[in-house]
Amino acid sequence: MPPRPIRGTRPRLHPSGGGALILGCVLAGGQSTRFGRDKALAQLGNTTLLAQAVAQLAQWCDAVVVVGRREAPALTLPDWPGSGLGPLGGIAAALRHAEKEGFGAVLTVGVDSLGLPPNLPELLSPAPAFLAGQPVIGLWSDRDGGVAGAARAVEAILAGTGRHSMRAFAEALGARAVPLDVAPANINTPADLALWRQQHRD
Repeated sequence: MPPRPIRGTRPRLHPSGGGALILGCVLAGGQSTRFGRDKALAQLGNTTLLAQAVAQLAQWCDAVVVVGRREAPALTLPDWPGSGLGPLGGIAAALRHAEKEGFGAVLTVGVDSLGLPPNLPELLSPAPAFLAGQPVIGLWSDRDGGVAGAARAVEAILAGTGRHSMRAFAEALGARAVPLDVAPANINTPADLALWRQQHRD
């Protein structure tokens, strides 16, 4: 049985075709050290960074999860196999969930990713692929469809003694780096957020 969409999202085809369902994943397990407080709950207009990220993914994906938090405006998952592993722990949790629930790909963004291109899934198709310079923003799947191979790849990296990095994961999948003329913003500090607000006033 295919997974049911979460929070009113509508089923849509994988951008590369074939009818595979896409799981959106907000990576929200960081410590917000440079931000000085819970970055996910920082205000952006009348919403928060977390709610904005969930809403953005809901436009593209059949369901959305938030990894690394207990409370969120979407289904939450803990990092796998535990916290403190950086974005790979969140991606591992999302891929394992996607495999269990029958999704064909996982689209990941950071909770602090602003200014994403409106055609992001198409830019990253065919998967696996990620934005050059910001590998946490990626569309992850096996080259022949499904996510089982990607899930095993990230599990092997986390269990090994080598680099536990997004680059190592991308290399293991043979993922493409997709360049953009204007990179999305990465909000690390209150000053970054203030600058974004200033530059995007109506």
